[in-house]
Amino acid sequence: MSDVRHVLVLPDRDAAEEVVEALGERFGIAEEPRLVRDALAGEDDAEDAQWLVVLRDEEERLDPAELDRFAGQWEGWREEP
Repeated sequence: MSDVRHVLVLPDRDAAEEVVEALGERFGIAEEPRLVRDALAGEDDAEDAQWLVVLRDEEERLDPAELDRFAGQWEGWREEP
């Protein structure tokens, strides 16, 4: 079993929360992804934070390009490992 993870980068918390909900509907993800606040370097203001959605894909069934297009619907992207 591998430890494949995908990281989707979103512009704000609302977008990240919407992505988490939509992931289950679109990709049938059973395990809830993890939300992580990623403050930009040198920025203390919460407005200057990106949000990461981290999801495990141990069976490697999720297409990285499809995840990137999916995140793009919320002005986000999939970060390459």
